[in-house]
Amino acid sequence: MILLTPELRIALRTNDAAHRAAQRREEAEPDPVPVLKLFNPLAAATWIATELDADGDTLFGLADLGFGCPELGSFSLAEIADVRLPFGLRIERDEHFVSTHTLSVWTKAARRLGSIIQAEALLRRNPGDPHGGLPADIGAEPGTETDELPSADG
Repeated sequence: MILLTPELRIALRTNDAAHRAAQRREEAEPDPVPVLKLFNPLAAATWIATELDADGDTLFGLADLGFGCPELGSFSLAEIADVRLPFGLRIERDEHFVSTHTLSVWTKAARRLGSIIQAEALLRRNPGDPHGGLPADIGAEPGTETDELPSADG
């Protein structure tokens, strides 16, 4: 499977260019919507990405290796593509992945729920909600988070 189609590459590079332009102008950094989801078909490892660096390999987004602590940062497309799984499987791209929520909403939900998979379940149920079903004050300011959060089950 091709992990990056030409259309995805363009979308990821466009988000990267917008991010770099905002940094140069010392403006608020954009909060793009993830355009790519990669996953391990045999385990919980999942990555969502918003940007692709000019090197064509370094993705930026949210990485979840299945240990309950999703991390925001950079990861290598080549390293992900090189992963060999049992039964001849490899990391796959979710061909049906579409999001209406920004990366910051994904990050808050995934960290709060412990995984991108659980965050996706919550965000799919709340596509029109800018907070994705999370209380509006989650992550607003340090010390203001509430303990109430809908479960991924409903």
